[in-house]
Amino acid sequence: MRLKNKIALVTGSSRGVGRAIVLAYAREGANVVVNYTSNEAAANEVVEAIGGMGSRAIAVRADVAVKSDVERLVQSTVETFGRIDILVNNAGFTRPALMLKMTEDQWDQVVDIHLKGAFLCSQAAARHMKEQNSGKIINVTSVAGLVGTVGQINYSAAKGGVISMTKSLARELARYNICANVISLGIVATDMTEKIRTDEKLKEIYMNRILLKRFAEPDDISPAFVFLASDESNYITGQLLCVDGGYGMI
Repeated sequence: MRLKNKIALVTGSSRGVGRAIVLAYAREGANVVVNYTSNEAAANEVVEAIGGMGSRAIAVRADVAVKSDVERLVQSTVETFGRIDILVNNAGFTRPALMLKMTEDQWDQVVDIHLKGAFLCSQAAARHMKEQNSGKIINVTSVAGLVGTVGQINYSAAKGGVISMTKSLARELARYNICANVISLGIVATDMTEKIRTDEKLKEIYMNRILLKRFAEPDDISPAFVFLASDESNYITGQLLCVDGGYGMI
């Protein structure tokens, strides 16, 4: 098992990509913290599934854009498991609108959850990782952060910021043996991308951009998260790994 006895916190992990990541980590022997904001039943279902694999898990409700929630989330992790080895900043949602019609609230909500949230969680977790002299921070970005997208300037800006922030994290935290990397995803079959995958016009547009001509399933992307969380990546930091079917090449 590549993550045996490691402690992992994955934000936004009651469903979608986050759920796939925590299940993959549990299969590799990690104990995990399942973070959610509203769907307690889904989070508890993931915890139960992880218990069935022989790993330990807890569910913690927290809004990653709120500092006090983040501090409680990380503290719960350390109090329960004694340490934190892996942080995956995955939580997010979209509030689409064309730039000329976008409200300040739509901008703030998306930037706060994706960019501010990733910063707050990294800051809180890194304090404990520093004391351990070890840790892995994995941030989740999107092809939208690399090439932009119509109708989601808030999301694209936040995801672009995540890339730059990760590089700064890597530079600041390397002295404490903490690696920080970022994974860029394309279109993954989750609730958040349902409209793209079910609207025939949108589906055609995006399929023309994906070299492998299919949307990713959550299990397509989880191996990359396992690799960057494992000891196999101990000499990798400050890097962007695209797991997008070739979308980002175009």
